Amino acid sequence: MNWKRIYHSARLCLITSPTARAKYIKKHEVFYHMGDNCMIMLRKIPLYPRMLSIGDNVWVASNVHFTPHDVIHQMLNNMYEDLVFQENIGCIEIKDNCFIGAHSTILPNIVIGPNVIVAANSLVNKSLKPGGVYGGVPAKYICSLDVLIAKRKEHNDLIVEKKNGELTQETVDKCWKLFLDNQK
Repeated sequence: MNWKRIYHSARLCLITSPTARAKYIKKHEVFYHMGDNCMIMLRKIPLYPRMLSIGDNVWVASNVHFTPHDVIHQMLNNMYEDLVFQENIGCIEIKDNCFIGAHSTILPNIVIGPNVIVAANSLVNKSLKPGGVYGGVPAKYICSLDVLIAKRKEHNDLIVEKKNGELTQETVDKCWKLFLDNQK
């Protein structure tokens, strides 16, 4: 059992800010590399955290699973007495300016980015080319980042107001009005 990994996971649970979590990971060199201006929602350090490299301006949403290994070798070793299979481990590198959506899984030997968005609930089982939006199981190319940016510019009229980290009632009311208007 890796007590250092468990210790860091416990510490991350106590850090409420996701940007502060990224700074903690960087300061304590938990990952192979941790860039600047990052946000990490995860609180559970993956097995073999030194197999992860995160670039600058990377935003990782809730419940993202970095899986730099598998345990198929255990099952194979139990099947064949005369063969010995080694654990499959691999690096995961996320380049600069990436967003990884909630509940996504990143498998070993993957490079993501730069300038890539991975949609929520995606399974990344192959490297993703720069400048795209990917999603699905397995993750597939959806559109270029430029197309997404153009769509976001078209719908950039809502000004989000917060007070004490919460949305103001005015913002909530505006969101519901826009939502209901779009349902007609």
